[in-house]
Formats: sequence, C-alpha cells, structure tokens
Amino acid sequence: MTLFQPGSHMTETSPDWLNLYAEHLLHVRAQYTHALEQSEGHSLLISSGSLKTAFLDDRTYPYMVNPHFKAWLPVTDVPDSFLLIKPGKKPKLLLHQPEDYWHKVAEIPTGYWIEHWDIQPIQSLKDAHNEIGDPRSFIYIGEETKVATEFGIEAINPNSVLNHLHFERASKTPYEIACIEAASLTAARGHLAAQQAFFDRASENEIAHQFLMASGHREQHTPYSSIVALNEHCAVLHYQFYEHTRFEGTDLKSMLIDAGTSYHGYASDITRTYAFKPGIFADLIDAMEQEQLAIIKEVTTGINYAELHGRMHLKIADILKTAGIVDMSPEGMVETNVTFNFLPHGLGHLLGLQVHDVAGFQLSHEGGIKPAPDKYPALRLTREITEGQVFTIEPGLYFIPMLLKKLKQSVYHTAVNWPLIEELMPFGGIRIEDNIAVQNGSPVNLTRRAFSAVEAEARSL
Repeated sequence: MTLFQPGSHMTETSPDWLNLYAEHLLHVRAQYTHALEQSEGHSLLISSGSLKTAFLDDRTYPYMVNPHFKAWLPVTDVPDSFLLIKPGKKPKLLLHQPEDYWHKVAEIPTGYWIEHWDIQPIQSLKDAHNEIGDPRSFIYIGEETKVATEFGIEAINPNSVLNHLHFERASKTPYEIACIEAASLTAARGHLAAQQAFFDRASENEIAHQFLMASGHREQHTPYSSIVALNEHCAVLHYQFYEHTRFEGTDLKSMLIDAGTSYHGYASDITRTYAFKPGIFADLIDAMEQEQLAIIKEVTTGINYAELHGRMHLKIADILKTAGIVDMSPEGMVETNVTFNFLPHGLGHLLGLQVHDVAGFQLSHEGGIKPAPDKYPALRLTREITEGQVFTIEPGLYFIPMLLKKLKQSVYHTAVNWPLIEELMPFGGIRIEDNIAVQNGSPVNLTRRAFSAVEAEARSL
C-alpha cells in the first residue's frame, strides 16, 4: 500500500483520490453487508444526526455528525440527512435542504466521490420516510432513535451490527489513512504557527487562534477542543481554558499544545511541548522525545498495545533516574507503580473517524472487552496490534500537585528529589504525541512525515 505523500500536492479531483475512495466504498459496503447478515435486516438507514438546542435558548450546540455516516462519504455538516443503503442498489444520500431563510442550506455536494452516489434532496422527515419503503427490512444506526420508531423501524442500533462494525474500524483503508495524513498536514501547519507564537510570548488565547488560522479550521470543526497550556497549566491533562495573560521576563517557562484537525471527517491528534529557555526542563523534553521515538520503533503486529504501555513506563523510569528525580532502579519504580505518579494516562488510543476511536478494548466482532489493567486504569487501548491500525503514541511526564502529594505521603517519598521537583513544578509537564499507521507490520509515523513536509514547504518559499 502506498500512503498519501504529503508533498505530492494531491487534489480532490485527482485520480488517486478517486481510486482510493472507490476502493474504500467497496470495503465499507462489504463490511456493513457482512454485519447486516448477522441480523434480520437487509437494508440500512444511517442518520447524520440533528442539531441540539441549548437549554432555555434558541442557539444550538456545535454539530457533530454520526461517525457511521461519515464512514461512507466525506460529508460532515449536513444535519437531519440520511444514508439509504439497499442491496444491489446505488447508495443514496437523502440530503436535508429545508426551506430556511435564517440559515444557509446545505448545497448539493461536488467532488470525486459523487459519481458513486444517488443524491436526493429532502425538505422534511416525511420526505425521508417516503423513500424508505418497507421499514421491517431496515436497520437504523443513529442517535435519534425516536425518528426510527416513527418510521416503523424496529431494529435500532443492534449490538450485533455495531460490535462488528466497531471492531473492523480499527483497521483503516488506504483512503482513510490518506485522510488522516492530510489532517496531519493541516495540523502540522497549525502547530508550527503555535510554536512561533509561544516564542513570541503570546497568550494561551492568542496561540490557540494562531493554530486555527494556520490550519484553516474553525474551532467547532476540529476533532476535539485544543489544549493550549502555559507553565503549570501543562500539568492539567485536559486543560480547558485559554487565558489572555502574556508572561514577561522569566515568568514564561513552557507550553504544551495538544491540537488536531480534520479532513473528510478523519482526525489527527498531535501534541508538542516546548521550553522557553534551555535548562533541565528542556533536557527532559529532549529525553522524552528520544524515548517516544524509541517506543514507536517497537510497534509491530502481533503484540498487545498494553505491552507497549508497560514498556513506556520503564522508559519513563529511566528518564526519572537519569535526571536525578527519583533514586530507585527503573524496574523498582515500575513494579511499585511510582511511575504512575508521573504518567497517569495511557500511552495512546485508536484514531480515525473519532479522535478516541471506538473498540479499543473489544476482543472480537461479537463483542466482549479486555479492560485496562488495574495498574493502568486510564489506558484506552488493550487490543493486539494488527495491520492497518492507526493509533497515537503519546507518553507524558508531569508534575501534578495532587499525585505528588500522594507520593510524598507514600513509603517511597525518601527516594524522590523534592527540591528538584519544586524546581520543575512551575513547568507543568511534558507530552509528545504522534499518529502511527501500521503498514507491512511496521510503524509509519504520519505526524513526523507531515511536519517534515510542511517544514520543506516553508524552506522552498
């Protein structure tokens, strides 16, 4: 399989995208057909989802399309639309185009993919109902289950179908990997702009806006809310604010930015950490990057992702030992779970139609789960690594007051260099995250390829 080349200037009208999508659609249709065979349904109705109005208001929350909808076609902003899939017939997009002078109505799509679809405008749910025919042969997938009931469909989100589809989603088609890499390109542009803004002493709010402008995204179109954290905020794993404060003099110490973008509904998820000046924290970032790249090299088919997570804790322990933060053997730190106080989250997660893609614990097409180990409860992925998977590798090393307080009260507190901890706490912490595709049994780093391509573009200007 040839992956999407970031420097190839592939356009949406190129034959490459057309062929990639055609193969992807065949694959998706085969998977859904096989899933439907496990039930009594023969046809499929997939809802795009509806807008949700805020409590006591006339505004809606940001719209999020049903991932099962965008698995079929690159349309992500069409609420109250449906996909109608019948055996032996061309798939149909029931595109909602209501009479509305308050808002811009969705236009008939264009692009390389439309030749594979019958696109039928609808103005109401009644129009959609009229297109269905006998509802007894249908399976419905979507959040708005009341709609399915009103249509007379009885098979609504059956677990046998969803389990099969979710398990398969871990392995991506070449088209899907190309979309994720295209999303990595736009995210890399945003990250490089954010990096420059940090060294220009911008505020969290300003850095967040620089990322959006450079990546060409509105915030509601990113796959998740970006994390832009300065100084001690870097220790908050899902930091959720954008402060307007600009730091002067020596007050500015560090930035952690966890931000991704979307392409045709597929997500990238990238994190970088920077030190404003050289010193021990900058050295820790360098050590973390070396170990992050080292654990990526250990990715191969046939091993369980949870095993990688355990190996990463040993690498974190090596960093803590070498930096003089904890005076214990690396093996001892892992065995006694001391490293958890510095890395409390999982090594990564599946990535695709959702930033935290489904079925990270699922054992088979039929369902069942392998939960996270008791020792590492935040781990999101316990499956065996297989060909075509895309997941993140995102180790961290943090100085979180709550966890350090517990460590200080433990029997291992004498092994910790507390004066050094106090020196490092104002920096918050480190996370470095790349998106990895498994190809021919080995890792392909989509994130590093994207950064290299964007940096090469900048040099050529």
